[in-house]
Amino acid sequence: MFIDRNLGWKVIFHYTWKGLIYYTVLSVTVYLLHDYYNLFHLHLPFTTITAISTALSIFLGFKNNNAYDRWWEARQIWGLLVNYSRAWGREVLIMIIPEDPAEAAEVRELQHRMVYRHMAFVHALRVFLRRPQAYNRTSQEEIYEERNEYSDTESFLSSQEYKVFCKKNNPPNYLLNLQGEDLKRAYQRGWLSDYRFTKVEEILVEFNNIQGRCERIKNTPFPRQYSFSSRVFVFIHASLLPFVFVEEIGWASMPVSVIISFVFLCLDLLGERIEDPFENRMEGIPMTAMSLTIETNLKEHWGDKDLPKPQPAVKGVVL
Repeated sequence: MFIDRNLGWKVIFHYTWKGLIYYTVLSVTVYLLHDYYNLFHLHLPFTTITAISTALSIFLGFKNNNAYDRWWEARQIWGLLVNYSRAWGREVLIMIIPEDPAEAAEVRELQHRMVYRHMAFVHALRVFLRRPQAYNRTSQEEIYEERNEYSDTESFLSSQEYKVFCKKNNPPNYLLNLQGEDLKRAYQRGWLSDYRFTKVEEILVEFNNIQGRCERIKNTPFPRQYSFSSRVFVFIHASLLPFVFVEEIGWASMPVSVIISFVFLCLDLLGERIEDPFENRMEGIPMTAMSLTIETNLKEHWGDKDLPKPQPAVKGVVL
């Protein structure tokens, strides 16, 4: 997520330079052929571009609103993960109670395993969601990408669990299954009553729901008709602009055409860049920062002093 108040020109040009080159070359060429060399006098009426601009504005607004809805839903889901993670840490510690004081050390070991395994689940879910899908890959080089590896979970799992975890097709779901097995074991040992077992299991189900909602967004791409059509319409609009203004304002048609085309290009890119909120790029949900927040909260629940360092912003981006 980009957090700087101002979007630097370096960032803007990084993602728009190809379009700006095309707009500039086109507008200069039209001006030279029309006014300087007098080779043609093709002129489009202003009402033509007005109608196209109005239709394009409505279309881009609709597309961007729907793209932002996907981004905001993803952010809400991860907000729920933060809340339920705090509840998980609290309830594992206060609801799993040994009837026999001699079993206190064994219960403490179980609680530690379940709390720290949840930290592994959160980091694993982040890595799982950021895996590149074929339909989301682009040729665009990103300004900043973060390392995305399951090794971030190794310190929270036993060596045996980690070896099996790395071989799973859906590692986060595997960790949820392990949590369920430990809950069942605690219930069978009498450390959880029927009511307490049900309450803790409800939170575990919520983690399953959260992962499912994230996967739905990740695995359902934004309708490509919108993305493709908006790029085509922006290209057509930019290609017609110089022919509208060259007759009216002469040489000034060059900067005016480029500026107006640049505005519509940016509007198109805004929607395109946020339509996939779980990608490893600057417009994505800051899942690493939120994972570290959850890790910090759970370690404080446990009393662990080895807290992770806050995620620093790199080039104005927090991932």
